[in-house]
Amino acid sequence: MIPQYPYYGSETKCETEPVSFPPQHQDRQPAFEYAMVPPPISDNPQYRGSGKLQGKVAVITGGDSGIGRAVAIAYAKEGADVAIGYLDEHEDAAETVRRVSAYGRRCLPIPSDLRAEASAAETVRKTMDTFGRIDVLVMNQAVSYPKKSILNISEDQLDNTFRTNIYPLFFLTKAALPHLRRGSSIISTASATAYEGEPNQIDYAATKGAIVAFTRSLARQLIDSGIRVNAVAPGPVWTPLIVSAFPAEVVKKFGVQAPMKRAAQPFELAPTYVYLASDDSSYVTGHVLHVNGGMSTVS
Repeated sequence: MIPQYPYYGSETKCETEPVSFPPQHQDRQPAFEYAMVPPPISDNPQYRGSGKLQGKVAVITGGDSGIGRAVAIAYAKEGADVAIGYLDEHEDAAETVRRVSAYGRRCLPIPSDLRAEASAAETVRKTMDTFGRIDVLVMNQAVSYPKKSILNISEDQLDNTFRTNIYPLFFLTKAALPHLRRGSSIISTASATAYEGEPNQIDYAATKGAIVAFTRSLARQLIDSGIRVNAVAPGPVWTPLIVSAFPAEVVKKFGVQAPMKRAAQPFELAPTYVYLASDDSSYVTGHVLHVNGGMSTVS
């Protein structure tokens, strides 16, 4: 059930009619969640944890906002402490810390530029210094700079998109792997664009396709160690990435192209990340789970 939300109207209405957002745009990536109108919904108050992650520690990149914040909150409800990696969105990160703490768990904010391998290694080191273990690695950071033609994608943009969306998966996995144990879980955020294609986001979609290949390949490499590797491929989700990537008029109609005729809220993704981190998915590895409002995909 969707929490009450003024831009959805009634729960019955939101199932049948498109939902629009106020036109808005932020000129920087990553954008600030605190400046979004309306703010994304990160927590479903009707979700009750049952100890699925009790005593575990998770590293969540992009954990200051959007899907990452929602996952941090859900993990806290399930009994996990979390470390959140983010670039420089300090106010958003502080809010995630506050919300995780409200559920009685610890949250370590780690500002770092994960495009650099040394920063990724430092993120893992700080987590180990604070918590003494890592059980779940959620890699959720991303940028997107839509262009109408591949001719407009510069070398700098291409490098930044891949260095942000793909390189940290290698850097963080390499740094965390010595600390992971049998039963640990690695989860990445892919995208429906990896399967559907997106003509105005070719470099972004290419990185998300690479995440699918990374997930399947690493899963096979680590299967004998008992470490599971999976991914989530969201459809349209109301996050800071949207208001920074698209112009205001596109934002206004964001999500209506999905069969469910609306964008998801971050909290609607979080239970999938809980499932993949917990023993409930003990026989699942090398897979991508699609949470996309009914979009057609081939997994």
